[in-house]
Amino acid sequence: MKSTFLKRPVLSWALYDWGNSAFATTVMAGFFPVFFKQYWSAGADVTVSTFRLGMINGIASLAIALMAPLLGAMADRGGTRVKLLAMFTVLGVAMCAGLYWVERGDWLMAAVFYAMASVGFWGGVTFNDSLLLDVADRASLDRVSAYGYALGYLGGGVLFLVNVVMTLKPQLFGLADAAAAVRLSFLMVAVWWAVFTVPLLLFVREKQPATPLGPGAAFGAGWRELGLTLRSLRSYRPVMLFLLAYWLYIDGVGTVIKMAVDYGLSLGFPTASLITALLVTQFVAFPSALAFGWLGERLGARTGILIAIGVYFAITFWAYFLDTVEEFYAMAVVIGLVQGGVQSLSRSFYGRLVPAEKAGEFFGFFNMMGKFAAILGPLLMGWVALTTQSSRLAIMSIAVLFAAGGVLLCFVKEERA
Repeated sequence: MKSTFLKRPVLSWALYDWGNSAFATTVMAGFFPVFFKQYWSAGADVTVSTFRLGMINGIASLAIALMAPLLGAMADRGGTRVKLLAMFTVLGVAMCAGLYWVERGDWLMAAVFYAMASVGFWGGVTFNDSLLLDVADRASLDRVSAYGYALGYLGGGVLFLVNVVMTLKPQLFGLADAAAAVRLSFLMVAVWWAVFTVPLLLFVREKQPATPLGPGAAFGAGWRELGLTLRSLRSYRPVMLFLLAYWLYIDGVGTVIKMAVDYGLSLGFPTASLITALLVTQFVAFPSALAFGWLGERLGARTGILIAIGVYFAITFWAYFLDTVEEFYAMAVVIGLVQGGVQSLSRSFYGRLVPAEKAGEFFGFFNMMGKFAAILGPLLMGWVALTTQSSRLAIMSIAVLFAAGGVLLCFVKEERA
């Protein structure tokens, strides 16, 4: 019997994670923030460039968060999730490639390209998540979801490793300097993302609605259906409760991801060590995500998520006592052990709660909550740091989000809306 992982639709679906994760790792988390400040905003005050970067991320996040549920509802009624994924991917790939040609000091063009690439990335993620219900049956949701995240961490990590080596030793690649290496990395990410999207477009077939609608009719029907869902969402108690729990604990996860390097810098750790820790997390997360898929099938997805939340809760206290780079590396390994697991099991557990015929719309809400995550955490950290003058107490304050999310999750019953 052929392994689930080797079935053409499943492998093709998971390869999309392998491809688009390069944008999340190399561009979003790795090079763009630094390159934007030092190259495209060259000569600008540090506070000005920080404001610009914050505005870019905020506008892009808000745009896709507000669009995702409506686009999902449209896709459900028109049977066009694969087509819309392709459309957003083309947008993301083209804008990411465009960063290669943006000249030094042209921060506005870099901002526009990056914002549009981010919209393309998150739009593609929304429809890829909803296609999970088309490639996996209920029994294999945890395993297949974990498989996608695992390949995502590995694919993003492999290309990021190559890109980091390019920037450290550009002459080995025939490049003039590190800046040329970073610019070429943006082009490589675009090609990588495009190539690994092709299998999904060829081999993943979504379940069609009984009466597929044209684009105009799908827009109208999607808008009406979204309104109905919003009004009746209170009656979908497990979905509502899960989304609230997810928002809290994934906010904590997102804050750890976004603030870990900043926290390391505040403790005086070298930048090179922090980049190495980021790479360690990527490669540890690959087998760990697969392991959590196995764990979810045997103990239940909710139990697996609660285990991961418990580990994150403990990490926030460990971070308070952190003193050495070696401990930071060890913490990166532990984060890698649960990061992919909490994300993949959240996706598959949610997939069991939502109506299959409304997968696009409901995963739009799921990704909307994900986009609004990492808002409470940074605000909480900033307030605690300002009040106590301690970055250690600030990082420990994130434990509140994990505790609240975990408690709420305990009350979510696994029943389809």
